[in-house]
Amino acid sequence: MEYINHTLFLWLNAPAHPSALLLIIATFFAEYAIWMLPVIIGIGWLRGGELTRKNLLQATVSGLAGLLINQIIGLVWQHPRPFMIGLGHTLIPHAADSSFPSDHLTLLWAVAFSFLMHRTLCQAGLVLVLLGMPVAWARIYLGVHFPLDMVGAALVAVLSAWLALLGGSLYLPAIYAVALRIHQILFGKLIYIGWVRK
Repeated sequence: MEYINHTLFLWLNAPAHPSALLLIIATFFAEYAIWMLPVIIGIGWLRGGELTRKNLLQATVSGLAGLLINQIIGLVWQHPRPFMIGLGHTLIPHAADSSFPSDHLTLLWAVAFSFLMHRTLCQAGLVLVLLGMPVAWARIYLGVHFPLDMVGAALVAVLSAWLALLGGSLYLPAIYAVALRIHQILFGKLIYIGWVRK
């Protein structure tokens, strides 16, 4: 399996001197595309009703659960990143921690898969799933992940979305009440003049 992993990595990894344009595109997807998540969740929260807001909170829990699962996996099984074993070319800095699974893709797809479980957020979920494809490529291209790290991320993302949905009735009422209170404190004046939903 590691032979296949290494072979696919070397096939997708950047050459020693990649084109400047490709490097810019890859760096954007590898490091900055993840910021779509707080933007989508923030806009959705400000514009959505109670059901949408609860679904957004559930997706947030899914993302956090995915990251927690990744940390546990990393503690149990340390898998070196390509640059830690001198494989390929690394074009962005990264901590020398366990590569499996990819945190970036886990977070992105855990939220995306959670969105896909709710009709009101399906379109946003599909956008995030598609966004995950170039993110996965870019993290491999720039030398900080292996292809199987992305497969692991997809599996963890599915698991965390399912767990967040399954346990929703246990945590959503309390989290929603706290989030709504914070929302009302932060946006009280804007709510009063009708610019932001209550």
